[in-house]
Amino acid sequence: MPVLRAERLVKRFGGLAAVDGVDLAVEEGEILGVIGPNGAGKTTLFALMAGSLAPTSGRVWLDGRQVSGLSAHRVVAAGIARTHQIVRPFRNLTVLENVTVAALRGAARTGSHPRALAEEVVAFVGLADRAADHPGTLTLAGRKRVELARALATGPRVLLLDEVIAGLNPAEAQRLAGLVREIRDQRGVTVVMIEHVMAAVMALSDRVAVLDYGRKIAEGSPAEVVRDPHVVEAYLGSGAAAEVHP
Repeated sequence: MPVLRAERLVKRFGGLAAVDGVDLAVEEGEILGVIGPNGAGKTTLFALMAGSLAPTSGRVWLDGRQVSGLSAHRVVAAGIARTHQIVRPFRNLTVLENVTVAALRGAARTGSHPRALAEEVVAFVGLADRAADHPGTLTLAGRKRVELARALATGPRVLLLDEVIAGLNPAEAQRLAGLVREIRDQRGVTVVMIEHVMAAVMALSDRVAVLDYGRKIAEGSPAEVVRDPHVVEAYLGSGAAAEVHP
């Protein structure tokens, strides 16, 4: 049984179908990349899976339990956490305090103390030496690590990452990509990631799903997807496809 499954998900805003009949099945321990042009419905799909939006139709299942229709905080309690493309930490709280707020949820699940859990997660993402600082003093890469830590502190089964690598310089991107892999390998968290940095998608993803105009137009290994003529036409272009060809 897939750990996360979306079944014929549809989200309409008036006459616009932002997500139009999308099926996804994510296996436990997998990293699934979700790519597509701007406006393809990727972030809306995440909002549906995370409970931030209710689907017009279709369902989302986590470990065989239907979670679509639940409020966002109940979806987090069930085991799905997400990061956001635009990070918004609590500016008046320190890095550790930001993560401790999220750890209240994870500690309730694991029986650990929220602060102890927060300290462990902050160290895991590489911010132990900045724990007492405010997020506004960090670089973009540092703030993205805070966002990752807050999501991890909830103790998720599945982590939804919305462009966590985009906007970083090559060295920072490589380090954060390594952290995403460690989240899967060391913490056993299944990852679904929206990403425009194709080098990261190719390096990290076990499979890739491609959206265009709200519909899934391709799915397969990274090598298969970049060869798909529909993906090349809709998103990559022939030049970009040649650059990322394995």
